[in-house]
Amino acid sequence: MKTGGRQAYFATARITDIIEDPSKPDHFYALIDDFLPFDHVVPFKEGDHYYESGLRKDDGSTNKGAFGRAVGNISDAEYDLILAAGFAHVLAKRDRERPAPDPVEEALIGFGENPQMPFEIDSVDRRIVSQVLQRPFRDRAFSVAIKSAYQDTCAVTGLKLINGGGRSEVQAAHIRPVADRRPDSVRNGLALSGTVHWMFDRGLISVDDDYTLLIASGGVPDTITRLINPERRLLVPTRADERPHSQFLQYHREKVFKG
Repeated sequence: MKTGGRQAYFATARITDIIEDPSKPDHFYALIDDFLPFDHVVPFKEGDHYYESGLRKDDGSTNKGAFGRAVGNISDAEYDLILAAGFAHVLAKRDRERPAPDPVEEALIGFGENPQMPFEIDSVDRRIVSQVLQRPFRDRAFSVAIKSAYQDTCAVTGLKLINGGGRSEVQAAHIRPVADRRPDSVRNGLALSGTVHWMFDRGLISVDDDYTLLIASGGVPDTITRLINPERRLLVPTRADERPHSQFLQYHREKVFKG
């Protein structure tokens, strides 16, 4: 799929239903669940290797006509390789790159049986498919995606703290809470420092549709409000498709915020 002008893979999801487009005959929508962004974009080919065999012609060149298909089938083995490449940092196979001068975030031991070993295109463990559906894996992948989108900076205070191993202090917060079956999309997340995350989850602060910060009356001490960036506006990613969606912000204001 195209991303940033490139043909690449950037996320995985599960199709739950196919429905007809009410305005266009012979057109359909796929309803998805369990959406999860990769920790880095995977190009459709690396060197001479094509992740999908259908994108490679017999002579080794790229089958550009295949990119125009709305739906394409891939084998289980190809899907597994794409997942393994897309979640290489979560699986402790790859460090997370950051824009200079910030240091890389070293691969975290926990999900890969051979941590710090480089990702190999021709080798993958099938168990990754089941891991992708498990909450610990999804929380880790969501955290990486949010930190990358916000460049490890708290969206409320503007603080960025990174230790010697490349670990940042900022945390990934869901806007629509865990209990409400929220999507693990970057647009349903914020990068927040620990204290701000705690306040956001408890409704002491919220965000308006124009990204103005809302603070519950009497619920936040002055020592904390002084940490908030002077503009009193959320610091959002440069890319519009990574910014908080108004649907999730509205939910937080109406269901969580105590203002």
